[in-house]
Amino acid sequence: MRIVLLGAPGSGKGTQAKLLVAKYNIPHVSTGDILRSSVTAGTDLGKKAKAVMDAGQLVSDDIVLGLIQERFARTDAKNGFILDGFPRNIPQAQALDAMLARLGRPLQLSLLVDVPNDVLMKRITGRRSCPSCGSVFNIYFSQPKTSNKCDKCGTALQHRSDDNEATVRSRLQVYEQQTAPLVAYYKAQGKLRTVRGTGSINEIFKSISDIVEAQIRPLADVMHKIEEEEAAKAAKVAAEKLAVKEAAKAAAKAAAAAAKAAKKPAVLPKAGKKVAPPAKPSKKDITAKKAPPPKAKPAKKPAPAKAKPKAKAKPKPPKKPK
Repeated sequence: MRIVLLGAPGSGKGTQAKLLVAKYNIPHVSTGDILRSSVTAGTDLGKKAKAVMDAGQLVSDDIVLGLIQERFARTDAKNGFILDGFPRNIPQAQALDAMLARLGRPLQLSLLVDVPNDVLMKRITGRRSCPSCGSVFNIYFSQPKTSNKCDKCGTALQHRSDDNEATVRSRLQVYEQQTAPLVAYYKAQGKLRTVRGTGSINEIFKSISDIVEAQIRPLADVMHKIEEEEAAKAAKVAAEKLAVKEAAKAAAKAAAAAAKAAKKPAVLPKAGKKVAPPAKPSKKDITAKKAPPPKAKPAKKPAPAKAKPKAKAKPKPPKKPK
């Protein structure tokens, strides 16, 4: 499953992304995280990004898309991903769609965690965190048992300086102007699904899971089947090409062997050995060769058959006197 998470600052989409990762075993790809990790690792794109940031400029979309593509190439993203923090505007969304199309892995779902602005304001401005154990509280929704102290370790809680009302209002305005149009963009594609981001974390996740199961699971099964069929076809084509290649190789080898045999010189006698001259024919042989063949004797004519002697006439008896 391939999902893009949308939501304003404080909507809780990061928390929901972690729950999705645990349930479906696909990576949560946060552009902020991969940007920091690539800079730390000193990759080629990381070096480019660092140079831009050191100059006080915004990292270009091309660099961010390159980092995202590198992340998607890892084995844990084979079955999908949850993309968070990108895209932030329409041009970025179009560039992302183009990249995923080239990879043959189009986006399947855009999930919007929708929260009213007044709730967002309280979630952000009321946030308090523990510097020791990392626990997070909220003075409006989940107050610590002891004012301004961590329930787990008793350390004094901290309030981020940028979690003030003016800064939060400005961030929400930027979101409305740049990111909110993505809602219309993905809605036009038929990929947008919205979940109300108020209530308990488990209630929100239950709604998200229902959407994922209803929208993606059937499609994922179909896509998986199609991918298996395409893989089988590709394997068959590769096997056929290999067979043709092997046959051509064998034919070429046989032809080379035949050509080599045809060019092989006759065996000459070794040096130092005299070859006996051919024997001279005897006189008898010469005479026999020169003598003309004997003439055939004419066949004897058969003797004429002897005529049979004529039988002698018997004498007539004498006549009696009268």
